[in-house]
Amino acid sequence: MAAPPSRLNIYDAVAANRWRTVALITVFTGLLSALGFAVGEIFAPGGGLAMVPAALGLSGVSATASYFAGDKLVLAQSQARELAPGEEAQLRNIVETLSIGLGIPPPRIYVIDDTAPNAFATGRDPKHASIAVTSGLIDKLDRSELEGVIAHELSHVGNHDIRVMLLVTVLVGTVALLSDWGMRSMFWGRGRRDRGGANTGALILILALVLAILTPIIAQLIRLAVSRQREFLADASGALLTRYPPGLASALRKIAADKEALEVANKATASLYFANPLKDAPRAMDGLFDTHPPIAERIRRLEAM
Repeated sequence: MAAPPSRLNIYDAVAANRWRTVALITVFTGLLSALGFAVGEIFAPGGGLAMVPAALGLSGVSATASYFAGDKLVLAQSQARELAPGEEAQLRNIVETLSIGLGIPPPRIYVIDDTAPNAFATGRDPKHASIAVTSGLIDKLDRSELEGVIAHELSHVGNHDIRVMLLVTVLVGTVALLSDWGMRSMFWGRGRRDRGGANTGALILILALVLAILTPIIAQLIRLAVSRQREFLADASGALLTRYPPGLASALRKIAADKEALEVANKATASLYFANPLKDAPRAMDGLFDTHPPIAERIRRLEAM
C-alpha cells in the first residue's frame, strides 16, 4: 500500500510558486538584455549597451497594446458569448460568491458552446476581468467540482496571472524578433567591419550567433515553465479560497478522463485554459514543453494539502 502524501501547507505552496515565477521572469529579462546587447554589437560595434533599453522598450510597447486589447481578441477567437441575465443561475452564484470571498469584483461571465469541459480567465486586472466556461464544464461537473474550477480561474485573476503571462509572452515575441534581426544582419555581413581587432570581432560574432540561436529556445522553455508554475499557484490559491481541495482534485480527474478536444482552442490560447484543451498525444519531454503541469501531479499536490 502506497504511503499517504506528506501534508503541504497551502500558504507555503502559494508563496513558493510566486517566488519561482519571479525568478523565472528575472532570468527571462536577463536573456532579453543579453540578446539585445549582442544584436546591438552586430549592427554597430560598441552599440550593444544602447540596444538593451531599446529591446526592453520594444517589449513595453508590445505589452501595452496587448494589455488593453488582448482579452477581447481571446474571447472573440474562442467564440465565447456573454451569459444572459437569468441564465445559468448556479454558475453565476458560484462566481459572485467566490469573488466576494476573494475580495475582487465579480468578473463578466462567458459561455463557450462546446461539450469539452474547460474554462479560462482573461483581463488586464480584477476590475476588467472575464471568465469563460464551456457548456461541457457546466453539464459534467457537480457543484463542488465547479466551485473548484471557478476558484482556480478567479485565483488567476486575483494573482494577476494574466498580466504575468502577457509580459512573458511579449518577451518571447521580442526575443524571437531580435534573434531574427541578429541572424539576418550576420548573413548580410553587417557588423563585420570597423572592429578593434579581427579576433575580438570574430568572438563577438560567434557569441551573438549562439545567443541568436539558443535564446528563443530558452525563452520559450521559460514561458512554458512560468505557465506551469502559475497553474500550480492557482490550484493552491483556489483550494485556499474554497477550503475544499478534494473538489478541485475531483474536477481534474473528470477533465483528465474526458478525451474530447476543445474545437475553438489552439496552440496560441491553450495555456489560458484550466487544463490542456488540445488533448495532445503524449510526447517525449512533455515536462519541458507542456503549457500545463501533469494532472496527476496537480492532484497529488491537492491531496497533500
